[in-house]
Amino acid sequence: MGLLYTKLKIFNYPDKIASLSADRPTRAPVHIRIKPTNACNHDCWFCAYRSGGHLQLGQDMVLRDCIPQAKMREIVSDIAAMGVKAVTFSGGGEPLIYPHLLETVRALAASSVEFATLTNGARLEGELAEFFAAKGRWVRVSIDGWDDASYSEFRGVRLGEFPRVIGNISRFKRLGGTCRLGVSIIVSQRNAAHIGELIAMLCQAGVDSMKLSPCVVSNDGQENMRYHQAVFPQVRAQIDRALAQRAGTNVEISDAYREFDGKFEKSYTWCPFLQILPVIGADMNVYACPDKAYNLETGLLGSIKDVSFREFWFSDKNKFFKIDPSKVCNHHCLANEKNKMILEYLASDPLHMGFV
Repeated sequence: MGLLYTKLKIFNYPDKIASLSADRPTRAPVHIRIKPTNACNHDCWFCAYRSGGHLQLGQDMVLRDCIPQAKMREIVSDIAAMGVKAVTFSGGGEPLIYPHLLETVRALAASSVEFATLTNGARLEGELAEFFAAKGRWVRVSIDGWDDASYSEFRGVRLGEFPRVIGNISRFKRLGGTCRLGVSIIVSQRNAAHIGELIAMLCQAGVDSMKLSPCVVSNDGQENMRYHQAVFPQVRAQIDRALAQRAGTNVEISDAYREFDGKFEKSYTWCPFLQILPVIGADMNVYACPDKAYNLETGLLGSIKDVSFREFWFSDKNKFFKIDPSKVCNHHCLANEKNKMILEYLASDPLHMGFV
């Protein structure tokens, strides 16, 4: 199995990279995140979308928003015709409670568009789970608690939800198929002493991969750094031990916690990745990225409520350059390292490309 977590995937699409500059014709995005609903069956303490407004991500989210069935059908038709490679469903809310998700992924499976989902795992069961196992590319379950009591406390759910989710993970793996089963472990001060325990439990449940990421508690990088410094050595020791124990196995552990440095400032003035991986929200707005979703002031590219996504995307290209990351993106950013690589590549002297 090749690496699931790598920043270099975009270099598989040289034509897309070449199209990013303002003077080149627009091409379809490679990957789209769709947030089909803002409703959720969990209430996680660390969720940026329900943070009460102190985080910029999700600051304008309306909980009742949901993409209408007819609009979702139109979106799927558009992205298939445009040549989009992949769709990931995410929150906002919990994608697997979206009432039209099974219909949506069936339509995607009938096209060339690959699909995946982020989920809390509580609804990873029944016909929907079977279809993802058979036709999906990957499913990634978000977990933070290490036992029933901690999970219930962290997520505002009833006791019994944690063993249910772990059971869903194990049963999903036993369904077979080609879908990769991953888990996203959100690291915080609350679970710092139990990361190794959680990794071992998830390996036993049969997951294919794990991604360890720091919870984000502030828009300010230094404040996030101070929060994690208190537990960093403890967490690092557990992750390093897990990596050593599982070296040579089929379980990939992606250590995004190691990469976290709290420096959110950006020096570049345009974002290439918003043309590669935009977000369609449950409000039928298109946003620059997962870290700008539901931020109308600094993340909005435009609305597709009254136009098709295809029409919107290929209209005026200036919309892709109105967001200046050096001014409005000094916060957590999934695309930061990817952007820096792309911008360096685009700045390369074409006469020196042979001197590798």
